[in-house]
Amino acid sequence: MQFGVFSIGDVTPDPTTGTTPSEAERIQNMTQIALKAEEVGLDVFATGEHHNPPFVPSSPTTLLAYIAAQTERLQLSTATTLITTNDPVKIAEDYAFLQHLSSGRVDLMLGRGNTGPVYPWFGKDIRQGIPLAVENYHLLRRLWREKVVNWSGKFRTPLQGYTSTPAPLDDVPPFVWHGSIRSPQIAEQAAYYGDGFFNNNIFWNKEHTAQMVELYRRRFEKYGHGRADQAIVGLGGHVFIADTEQEAKDFYRPYFDNAPVYGHGPSLEEFTAQTPLTVGTVEQVIERTLQFADWVGDYQRQLFLIDHAGLPQDVVLNQIEILGTQVVPELRRRFAERRPDHVPSDPPTHASLRDNRQSPHFSIDPGE
Repeated sequence: MQFGVFSIGDVTPDPTTGTTPSEAERIQNMTQIALKAEEVGLDVFATGEHHNPPFVPSSPTTLLAYIAAQTERLQLSTATTLITTNDPVKIAEDYAFLQHLSSGRVDLMLGRGNTGPVYPWFGKDIRQGIPLAVENYHLLRRLWREKVVNWSGKFRTPLQGYTSTPAPLDDVPPFVWHGSIRSPQIAEQAAYYGDGFFNNNIFWNKEHTAQMVELYRRRFEKYGHGRADQAIVGLGGHVFIADTEQEAKDFYRPYFDNAPVYGHGPSLEEFTAQTPLTVGTVEQVIERTLQFADWVGDYQRQLFLIDHAGLPQDVVLNQIEILGTQVVPELRRRFAERRPDHVPSDPPTHASLRDNRQSPHFSIDPGE
């Protein structure tokens, strides 16, 4: 099973000191987070994509390429790549290029984002969000799988005799996760193509998360990609760890209360009761995370948000150290104990896809 961290790259004042990092500092901090993740044995680093303050990661492939040059085994991903407002032609080029630079250590999570104004900024209509996601992804698949593409659709100019360069490494397109918090249409899209489904459940209760994943699993099986419990699932999570629960809550509370994403709303206690946020000890984080599989079944990727809301960089790096040395080894052991033999333990990698070209990953339109 893969474990890792993701960053949304917010530039947030530390509510306890009033200190705000510069954009340059925040970008360098994200790089340090990725390097620390590899150092302590985590598997994945993922970056968000945003085009508005207070966030800095507007160019995920630039950041991931820089990290790739300084790492050896870390899987590089996104959380998310905006399939609605990015041109699929540019996505095809950029992520294939990153594949080559990273020797295949890249996948990507496609999503619509959570910032409504981004649509007009890039000349799109938010009311067409779902149709854009569907059409753009179908074109992206073709660009990665056909040498010459002739195409016309509703949302961009036609392509005639177009070849995307570079071609994917070894002619193996990156593995794709479809990320969604609330949209059943995206779960359906992931199932149709036999792709991964990542439910970034950090805002939602377990019942909603279970419903979304169950829909994806059921449709994955219906489309003939395998049994429902073999579908490739990823989940989000958010933790803050200390020696005691009270110590963790006392330290983290001002950061939670002022967080740009969910601050000034429910209390810390209300939010931890309703969502996967866990603020407590190593043992509490382990037990809470293990419960995720009770909600959604055995799954393949767990990513933790670790650097949000103005936390000092030294605290963030220490949190990653605790994750890698105390939390994740026990989670690996206990998730492996409960996983049936027929259920994949990991998502597809470049190597596994290269060796299995009959998988639905390679087809353009798998059909029903």
